[in-house]
Amino acid sequence: MFSTKGRYALRMIIDLAEQPGDEFIPLKDIADRQGLSKKYMEIIAKELVHGGLLAGASGKHGGYKLTKTPEEYSVGEIIELMEGSIAPVACLADNAEDCPRKASCKTLSMWEEFYEIERDFFFGKRISDLTQS
Repeated sequence: MFSTKGRYALRMIIDLAEQPGDEFIPLKDIADRQGLSKKYMEIIAKELVHGGLLAGASGKHGGYKLTKTPEEYSVGEIIELMEGSIAPVACLADNAEDCPRKASCKTLSMWEEFYEIERDFFFGKRISDLTQS
């Protein structure tokens, strides 16, 4: 299950993708449109900036904007940045240690197949697929 952090990050990026122009959008405006806490959105925005998915500027004309086009963002990259690995089991996560049961695990192929479907789905889905026409 994905947390509010991951879901709200998606909402924030979709909101920014739907704004005309390439200007910085005040966080208050995003939070108001989305009906979310500005304070919680600040935490999320900071992580998105740190991860390179948003650019931030302070001051009178400050706010946030996308660092690339909506077509270049995958849902998967946003979710993994905010949530960590989406691997269904620990042994398939990035940098996982080799499982001593790998050779005899009866369920490993099932988990690998599911993980491939999951990754293909989330990394194949673009923010532009989720924005209004």
